[in-house]
Amino acid sequence: MNMSDDVVREAEKIGEEGYSARTLTGFTYRLFLCIGLVMALFHIYFLGYSSLEPWILYYTHLGFGLALAYLLYPFSAKSNASRPGAADIGLIVLSVAACAYFIISMNEIVFRIGVSPTPLDLVFSSLVILLVLEMTRRTNGFVLPLIAVLFILYGLYGNILPYSFGGHRGYSFSRLISYLVGMDAMLSTPLATAASFVFLFFLFSSFLASTGAGQFFIDLALGLAGGTRGGPAKVAVIGSALFGMISGSSSANVVASGTFTIPMMIKTGYSPRFSAAVESVASTGGQMTPPILGAAAFIIAELTGTPYLDIALATVIPALLYFTSIYYMIDLEALKLSLMGHKAEDLPNVRSLIVRRGHLLIPILVLLYVMIVMKASVVKAAIFGIYATVLCTFLRRDTRITVNKAVAGIADGAKQAVGLISACATAGLIIGVLNMTGTGLKFAGAVIAFSGGSIPVALFLTMCASLVLGMGLPTAAAYLICAAVVAPALTGLGVPVLTANLFIFYFACLSAITPPVALAAFTASFLARSNPMSVAFTAVRLGFVAFIVPYMFVYAPSLLFQGSPLTIATTIVTALAGVVFIGSALQGYFLGARLPAASRVLFFAAAITLIIPGYLTDGIGAGLGLFGYAVQRCMAKRGPQTQTC
Repeated sequence: MNMSDDVVREAEKIGEEGYSARTLTGFTYRLFLCIGLVMALFHIYFLGYSSLEPWILYYTHLGFGLALAYLLYPFSAKSNASRPGAADIGLIVLSVAACAYFIISMNEIVFRIGVSPTPLDLVFSSLVILLVLEMTRRTNGFVLPLIAVLFILYGLYGNILPYSFGGHRGYSFSRLISYLVGMDAMLSTPLATAASFVFLFFLFSSFLASTGAGQFFIDLALGLAGGTRGGPAKVAVIGSALFGMISGSSSANVVASGTFTIPMMIKTGYSPRFSAAVESVASTGGQMTPPILGAAAFIIAELTGTPYLDIALATVIPALLYFTSIYYMIDLEALKLSLMGHKAEDLPNVRSLIVRRGHLLIPILVLLYVMIVMKASVVKAAIFGIYATVLCTFLRRDTRITVNKAVAGIADGAKQAVGLISACATAGLIIGVLNMTGTGLKFAGAVIAFSGGSIPVALFLTMCASLVLGMGLPTAAAYLICAAVVAPALTGLGVPVLTANLFIFYFACLSAITPPVALAAFTASFLARSNPMSVAFTAVRLGFVAFIVPYMFVYAPSLLFQGSPLTIATTIVTALAGVVFIGSALQGYFLGARLPAASRVLFFAAAITLIIPGYLTDGIGAGLGLFGYAVQRCMAKRGPQTQTC
């Protein structure tokens, strides 16, 4: 069962929360290829082989993003879907002019910015802010630019508010607007990180996708799990995790893999609601899958000053618990519905698949080798990964990449980065207002005061803030805003910086499946033609473990792979047992038999205590689990029991 192109395009529009990109043809398509190629070569050369003033690098990066955004994305759904109009061309010219002004005037403007800007400074500052907001509206929807506008208005008129409600002394238009286009605002860490190395990973993932690696991941998952009970749903979990790890967007991952996996699940016998929920939680989990975390690992490393490898290692156990939980609950759903997997003859042969396409894994292995063994920078790793991707395609004739395909892959990487560039630039505007007014610290102080110094209360408030601030935003933008606004509240209470940022990151990711605005779930529901809110609530149930684990690793660093080997090993074993119990409690089955209500309550309590590391909690959890199983056995009816896989 294949989705029509119209359905996929509509799903892409939901997933991006902006308008669908134009399908360019003729001269405009060649122009897009040229801009994308020049952008890629610029970044590879100046990041890998030369050097450039950060100010110039960031504004050039932004200029490329603006030009591509107005070339690719229409003003509205009614605009021409195949070529930009005169207004779009005018905006491209203005974008180039504005960025060129800041690049050419760099040596003088850095001393005037935010202090005594000239009239021309204000004109171009206002222009570039408006261009960024419009770019973000077109690529990411209205939510993020609306938030940015509200923050700018707050910066201008916050003096009329009482100090207890976030009021400040007030700033003039000229001072605020000129400050917002500088290194402490629009060009701050979000855009700096995107320009410095995240863009190269978009190129890498785009190149990798152009070789057919995405289909290879799906086929590999199908070969490994397609024959098991309810196999197609397990294929969605494995395939979406592999693809989502490098895609950088949960909604985009839903579209990329869901057009294949959702119809396959429905055909097997899963309900459209459950099928869409499985795809949305799997795609969201891809953003939390090491070693790349959808490129967020590098942003977290930059913000926290933590080595990248430490972050990749810290996210291994949470990802293992997340996907084990989903996989197990899918298996129980298949048990309840008596769903079988595909016949062996209908599945790809894993051995043959690896022989024919296994070389497509080489670029990922090269990436890890460069960072782990060679201990080189992430920039070098990304560049070597790109080179390895090109070279490995020549190992077999059917994956060999042509010049046209290479250029298209490069340009597609630039296209995929446009949404991130716009989100990071707009997030920078918000951060600029927070920096100038000191509101971020006020918010942190308010959380600390409201929690009464209690870490559990502060964690709950931070979770709520992260879920709300992350609604409707791409993963990177959601995390960046949450990190700027709420992370200081946790660090102020003594939570380690990395732990606080990972706590926020996980809930920023989970906002993609959390009602009332759950982009990944809504996108999947459109592909499954199911009720969006029903899909979102089912997705929350399937991903329930992910809502618990961040609380646990705040108190138990062993969940972040910190501590002695014995402690870490014990944590993994007991936490996995907890995942099994929580899946059984939510699905109502254990060892092939139904669970009575009393056992479900006991299993749920056992799960929570087992996931919390510690010998005392582990003992309590094991006891509760055994008691729940005893209750199940006592109340079970006589008859044959179906065994789980």
